[in-house]
Amino acid sequence: MSPSDIIKKVRRLEIRTRQLVTDSVTGAYHSSFKGRGMDFEEVREYAIGDDVRTIDWNVSAKMDRPFVKVFREERELTLMLLVDLSASGIFGSVEQSKRERAAEIASVLAFSATLNNDKVGLLLYTDHVEHYIPPKKGRRHVLRTIRDILVFEPNGKGTNHKAALDYLNRVQARKTVVFLISDFLDKHSTLPSSHSPLFNILALTNQRHDLVSIALSDPRESELPNVGLITLEDAETGEMVEINTNSKKVREHYAALARDRRAHFESNMRKKGLDWIEASTDQPYLPALRQLFARRASRH
Repeated sequence: MSPSDIIKKVRRLEIRTRQLVTDSVTGAYHSSFKGRGMDFEEVREYAIGDDVRTIDWNVSAKMDRPFVKVFREERELTLMLLVDLSASGIFGSVEQSKRERAAEIASVLAFSATLNNDKVGLLLYTDHVEHYIPPKKGRRHVLRTIRDILVFEPNGKGTNHKAALDYLNRVQARKTVVFLISDFLDKHSTLPSSHSPLFNILALTNQRHDLVSIALSDPRESELPNVGLITLEDAETGEMVEINTNSKKVREHYAALARDRRAHFESNMRKKGLDWIEASTDQPYLPALRQLFARRASRH
């Protein structure tokens, strides 16, 4: 892809995601994530309806009438986008590949953060950390982030969530909002939570930061079409297997394995009390994102 093609692709994605952010996400994002605390702003005269607990008794005594303390939320946050670039993300049976869908969702989140004056950082990983961009503010920084998600060429093919999250926990000492975007197609996502380093490290990261996972998927990963004899390749391991999709039994077995994998992932995430949404490449993701924000806002 030439530099001009990259610029055009990033600009198209910016235009699309900025419209989505302006219309439906910004306010929900703002109400879903707390700032770092409350800063004292001023003292003003008491008005009917003010909380009596905010009365400044020292000032009130001096002025001989009630005054209240006014606070404002220290709003500025840091948003870290962790994007899995393992080889399975290249797959796509519809208009977008999983990697392209990851870039679009990351763009929506990044522009939401920018409109709220938050910093945005990026960590790309496969079986090791591939690329890290420290958090900063501004449109140019966000565009660079989007570009790197779209066109960065990783060296690895596999997946190691633990390596990425360990790295994040080292470089981000302060509490951070973290969105981890992955298809979670690795052996650890099918293990019970008590034996899986994935769910344990997700839970550990969530204790230090504010973690949300976005589980990407493609419809062909859960259902095979009836198209005869096909060869499937595991993009991360290179393993190849021949399947006869004419067989109803084979298609049903494939679908059952996919359902079991999904149910296992969901069960482990619930047991650890973790936030996540699903994002299939053939379905709109904004409703799920809005529902996530609404759930989180209701907890505050």
